[in-house]
Amino acid sequence: MGKPIMAKATAVWLVDNTTMTFKQIADFVGMHELEVQGIADGDVAAGVKGFDPIANNQLTQAEIDSAEKNPLHRLKLKFNAAAVGEEKRRGPRYTPLSKRQDRPAAILWLVKFHPELSDGQVSKLVGTTKPTIQAIRERTHWNISNIQPIDPVALGLCKQSELDAAVQKAAAKKAAEGAVMSDDERRKLVSTETSLSMEPEPKIPTAIEGLETFSLSGSSSDDDEEEKPKKDGDYADADSFFNLPHGSHDDDEDDEDK
Repeated sequence: MGKPIMAKATAVWLVDNTTMTFKQIADFVGMHELEVQGIADGDVAAGVKGFDPIANNQLTQAEIDSAEKNPLHRLKLKFNAAAVGEEKRRGPRYTPLSKRQDRPAAILWLVKFHPELSDGQVSKLVGTTKPTIQAIRERTHWNISNIQPIDPVALGLCKQSELDAAVQKAAAKKAAEGAVMSDDERRKLVSTETSLSMEPEPKIPTAIEGLETFSLSGSSSDDDEEEKPKKDGDYADADSFFNLPHGSHDDDEDDEDK
């Protein structure tokens, strides 16, 4: 169901001029019930002028009367033929003035971490033009040295679901083309929900990094030392140390007995 324009101002008018429940008003304008209650208490939307939905062709008086009589009745937005197709308008989205200075940082983040996204996809995500995207890709932007890449979701320029949908579309297009992707590119093409559900990969501690090809059962140098022949002067026992001739000691004892 479509939402009325100037939702908060419309909620202010409905709170002040009707006896509908907070839930009915909240469902119609797309706000939380407690927020509508805050409007009634004066804690929310202080100073906001009410926007008459009847005079602005968004509701009929009969619809409001039905909602006041039945607390379960849900308000329906009045059909406006001029608004048909407006939600499907093509082209870059509107970006508020307060966030337009953040667009170059978001573009640089998308170009750096998702280079598979086309200029048209980046344009729709952050609401910019293709010449600006091309200038940042080629690092010819006038302020490129001062731009730091920042996630457009963190900046509020797009939703995480929209970014995931664009990434998945780029992944499907690349797979259809049959291009061979590296492991790093394949990880970039995974959506946030998929990447969070993956098991963490085992990592080698930095203290022993680079030593994974060596065995801990013993080195081959010990075996080589055992196979090497003993050099002259390498005495392993007392007999070889004193170098006594075999049988000479026994002959001396026999001579003394005679």
